[in-house]
Amino acid sequence: MTIRRGQDWGHRGSRPADLFEVADDAAAGAAVTRWRRAGEPLRPIGLRSGDLCRTLGAGSGGQRLGAEIAEFTVDLGVVELDGVDHWFVSHLVARRSWWRGEVVVAMNAQFLGSWDVAPRGHPNDGRLDVVRAADLPRQERWKAWRRLPAGTYLPHPGIDVRSVPALELDLRRRLTVRLDGRVVGEADRLALRVEPDALTVCV
Repeated sequence: MTIRRGQDWGHRGSRPADLFEVADDAAAGAAVTRWRRAGEPLRPIGLRSGDLCRTLGAGSGGQRLGAEIAEFTVDLGVVELDGVDHWFVSHLVARRSWWRGEVVVAMNAQFLGSWDVAPRGHPNDGRLDVVRAADLPRQERWKAWRRLPAGTYLPHPGIDVRSVPALELDLRRRLTVRLDGRVVGEADRLALRVEPDALTVCV
């Protein structure tokens, strides 16, 4: 069930017998995509590091999972690129450069590296936090980027943020698309949606 504000979320328990343990978000997203395309059920994923791991309160770095774990139900992000669905657990980034041109980020996790991109988001709220930055002047972009680690880059007239279950965006030019840090291709259009309550993640 999609989380509501103020509800308890997640629980501690024994490690699932069919847990699929991975190093990071990229490996988790790749596994989900493989299972979805094969028509296989999604196994519980054990995350040892990454941005979703940090969002779930386990830190970002490298721990192995023991016999007792914290278990959470999370949404999945989906993007259609040239008619093909791709899945992500933490985030989508579409850009040519961080320093010039349009940037689009769709967040399921709160963090993107050291940046607090979606401080009001939640991985189980049935929505993606979509941040779209125009081709800002370099000085304005530097000011916004400097405030990202604290999550205080808004409000800004050149940055649009939406929290949505689905969204279609026509981009100003063809951009490289990264899912959970993996380059999956290029696109001039993004069709985004959420699969609510889709995945069990253990940390």
